[in-house]
Amino acid sequence: MPGTVLAAALLCGAPSTVALASEDAVRIVVDSPSAGDVVRGRTDLAPLSGVATAGGRPTSFDLMLVVDVSGSTRYPSGIDIDGDGELGRQKAGLVAALDTINTDPDDSILAAEVAGAIRLLDQLDPERVRVGVVSFSGEIDPATGRRRSFDQVDSLLEHPLSSNFESVEQALEAVRLRGPHGGTNMEAGVKHALREVAGLGGAQSVPRNGAKKIILLMTDGKPSLPFGRADVEDPEDVAAVVAAAELARSAGITINVFGLGPNAIDYPQAATAVAGATAGLYTPVRRPGDIVSLLSGVSFANVEDVVAVNLTLGEWAGPNDILLRPDGSFRGFVPVRPGVNRIRVSALASDGTRGSTELDILFKHQDLTDGELELELERIRDRSRGLELLMERERQEAFRKRERERTLSIEVDERDEESQP
Repeated sequence: MPGTVLAAALLCGAPSTVALASEDAVRIVVDSPSAGDVVRGRTDLAPLSGVATAGGRPTSFDLMLVVDVSGSTRYPSGIDIDGDGELGRQKAGLVAALDTINTDPDDSILAAEVAGAIRLLDQLDPERVRVGVVSFSGEIDPATGRRRSFDQVDSLLEHPLSSNFESVEQALEAVRLRGPHGGTNMEAGVKHALREVAGLGGAQSVPRNGAKKIILLMTDGKPSLPFGRADVEDPEDVAAVVAAAELARSAGITINVFGLGPNAIDYPQAATAVAGATAGLYTPVRRPGDIVSLLSGVSFANVEDVVAVNLTLGEWAGPNDILLRPDGSFRGFVPVRPGVNRIRVSALASDGTRGSTELDILFKHQDLTDGELELELERIRDRSRGLELLMERERQEAFRKRERERTLSIEVDERDEESQP
């Protein structure tokens, strides 16, 4: 667990304050409480919030969500997305023509993508993050199995980059209501998002100087367009989307990819290559509905974990007491006792570097107000969600390890075959 690793590292002789001279150093700003503040509460926990950043200390982010709306996203996600108590399932009929693809369309993979994106919005600070939405699919001629026309549009800008998250959420809901259709032109989705994030010709979004540019791509399969038949795997389709990712890299854009379901996971060549081309992350999600909880666990700020310790008491905040958001902002609770408490907040960056900051606060007991009680209840709910997310991340890490070992084995076998006369 990242928090455990960071805590152990800090206990083993790490300095109490880390100098932040390098641009790549971890920077922590505690927004609340401020040094010297009097904090009151009934429980022996003090609320804590702030921002941690690393890798050039980005202060703003431009994020484009790229949503797969191809026909296969109508299949069940494995989760009761709409919470109606009915889990969408495939149902076989007496003959294939009577098969039901999804008994509850509101539990589809597309519905899970949208629900995950909306939950992600709740985790972001609109003062620091702008979000836009692009959808992609690809119309197919049923007679030929190919694209209907050479110049058809296979991606749509659903919403330009904006800090108006309510408007972005409405655009996402419109995508869900319009429903799945067509094939999977992943190249079109990536190129369209690239144009908006980079502010290229024809873009409706205005780029910001100094903002970190990110594309977050969700897909439930492999690219089936723009070349050849949509039901045949064409290497040109993979090459096309990888070339688009390389363009994104040259524009300083990072692409993180979530592969949803068995088709995406069993054939991850395009998804992993797209993420790898931009130094992004590929995350396999075996049960597509889990994207709802996993999406908010992605990091845009190059920060893997934030921990807090009360140096006066020698007590750490619990592993799930500090909630780290994708943009590097964090909030949670740290153990305290009446009197002066010296608090150290530390952050671990993706490259293994770390930073810390310290402050003194004065804690006094009092009854909880309604607002403080709600914060405590929310902390408990966040802790439960954090545990579920941690279990899923562990499963993903195990999958990645198996994939790396399998790839290495294939490479070794290929070298052995080449060396044989």
